[in-house]
Amino acid sequence: MKIVIVGGGEVGMHLGSVLAKENHDIIIIDKDPRVIARINEQLDVLALEGSGTSSDCMKQAGTHNADIVIAVTNSDEVNLITCMLANRMGAPRTVARISDTQYSKDNSILGPDAFHVDYVLNPELVAAQEIVRLIKRSEATDVLEFAGGKAQLLGIRLEANSPLINRKLKDLVKDHHHITFRAVAISRGLRTIVPSGNDVFKRGDQVFVMAHSDHIPEMLRLAGKQDKSFDKIMVLGGGRIGRNVATLLQKDVSIKLIETNHERSLKLADELSDALIIEGDGTDIDLLATEGIMDMDAFIAVTNDEETNIISCLMAKHLGVMKSIALVDKLDYIPLAGTIGLDVAINKKLSAANLILKFIRKGLVVSVATLHGVDAEVIEMVVQEKSPVTKKKLSELHFPDGALVGCVTHNGSVTIPTGETQIFPDDTVVVFVLPRAIKEVEKFFGAR
Repeated sequence: MKIVIVGGGEVGMHLGSVLAKENHDIIIIDKDPRVIARINEQLDVLALEGSGTSSDCMKQAGTHNADIVIAVTNSDEVNLITCMLANRMGAPRTVARISDTQYSKDNSILGPDAFHVDYVLNPELVAAQEIVRLIKRSEATDVLEFAGGKAQLLGIRLEANSPLINRKLKDLVKDHHHITFRAVAISRGLRTIVPSGNDVFKRGDQVFVMAHSDHIPEMLRLAGKQDKSFDKIMVLGGGRIGRNVATLLQKDVSIKLIETNHERSLKLADELSDALIIEGDGTDIDLLATEGIMDMDAFIAVTNDEETNIISCLMAKHLGVMKSIALVDKLDYIPLAGTIGLDVAINKKLSAANLILKFIRKGLVVSVATLHGVDAEVIEMVVQEKSPVTKKKLSELHFPDGALVGCVTHNGSVTIPTGETQIFPDDTVVVFVLPRAIKEVEKFFGAR
């Protein structure tokens, strides 16, 4: 597949990295020569200096032969014009990153249809929705839903008191057979491990477990955690993400939102009738103490300054707040979150890239996600007729190295598989897979 990506920032770089590993023909366009130099240094793709709004540049990129054009610059207007130009040049599918709701609404005069955009992505809304999922599943570092919500992939960090530490996976499964779960990955330091039965859990591991949604509370207790409901939440930063988080949560919990800008604070007070808006500096410990940070269940820092987000979250943890969530821009910071004391670090660009990947792969693939700090993907796909995986039980198959089946949906019923599980055509499977095995996995579940 030939894919033109306009915008070489974090979203464009991540998309280019993932798609290039799958042997797609990738061209990334950016007007900044320093970005072009970085792309040439780090990725095995073609980098082109220029703008997506330039017909000459788009012709040079071969847009007329592209299967899809993805516009993910920081400018909504550039992304929209890029998609319109790509459509007129013959590109069959276009994707635009749009943050301003005046452009993203379907009924807008200048909505997506006016610019021939097939798929619109709002990174700030996606990040806010991810934060809300994490708040509702309080002890998790990651929460992904599959099979229509019947199964969940849960990220759990093992603390010093966790009963899982120094236990072999196969022994845990044997001793707790009443809980239907499957450990699909372990993030240990900067390594990602697809575990076997003999792998031993260590302190500080971030373990990713697939389980029936009904069994999630028991799974958390097994890991030494207790899922609690959050009633009081403080949000630092009243930008698009902070506003979206408060909007999504204000009916269910008590929200205090801190914003430094006077005009924005007044606007937020008008928009968020069920939240308390506080004008002030969120890094001022006296202000936080006055506003009752020590009584908060969670602290969410989503300002435009990632250092402020990290430091304020660490301060909140020091003051006894149960859960802290920090928005970070640099992907390199995410694997380090646990080591410096953060509960969760999220990256809006990574979350956005996951949804774009899902759109690109729709067909055989139902959904795709990349976990924060883990060099792997979680792919939900439909098993094709005559697929090799339907020929034998899982234990009898030579399954691709670096991949693991997390759950199987057959006729609406969800199963967490064992070696005795048989997969049939039209089943939906969720597979945890390292980048080197993605192509082989897709062939394994596709028709031959």
